[in-house]
Amino acid sequence: MMRLKATAPIVFTFLAALVAASPSKAREPLELVVLGDSLVAGYELGAGEDYPARLEAALTDAGYDVVIANAGVSGDTTSGGLARVDWSVPDGTDGVILELGANDALRGIAPQDVKSNLSAIIESLQGRDIPVMLMGMMAPPNMGSDYAEAFNPIYGALAAEFDVPLYPFILDGVAANAELQLADGMHPNAGGVEVMVENSLPSVEAFIDTIGEE
Repeated sequence: MMRLKATAPIVFTFLAALVAASPSKAREPLELVVLGDSLVAGYELGAGEDYPARLEAALTDAGYDVVIANAGVSGDTTSGGLARVDWSVPDGTDGVILELGANDALRGIAPQDVKSNLSAIIESLQGRDIPVMLMGMMAPPNMGSDYAEAFNPIYGALAAEFDVPLYPFILDGVAANAELQLADGMHPNAGGVEVMVENSLPSVEAFIDTIGEE
């Protein structure tokens, strides 16, 4: 009995060391926020068919323990996202997937203003020690080549400047595919969301793995 009592503190110390050596486990589940517009908000889709919900399901199937909040607002611009970033992304958030700029392009907002707003959002989040993943957007063809040449490089430039991961085009595989879009020819339907999730999943997984290493 005396020997067991003497050994017990050693066992507890060993177990405590194991817990201390695995800080990522204590943080699970990871809490992510998708800050964006109608492309992720679930515009005209059913409950649970939006991008954040389907992404969470895909990540869960892949073995990740995550909870993803949908902070998408239909019609939102980069200036709108900047105005609400503080309350749309609560303290304790482990990472943000930033998807904004489509409405800016549709409205012809000056690309330098778009870049400035996105820069301010990223700076705000990084100032709170919240990692950011940037989702890229491309200007619609009807805006003309001059606008596209100024707008399209914004996301790559920001990713390099702030050292954040970039998924180059959120609508990759969906844009210009009528079978994956709503009747408006702009927003993804439920099938389109599934394609968005499938295509972006490896990049999101890499982002999450980076968070786990911090």
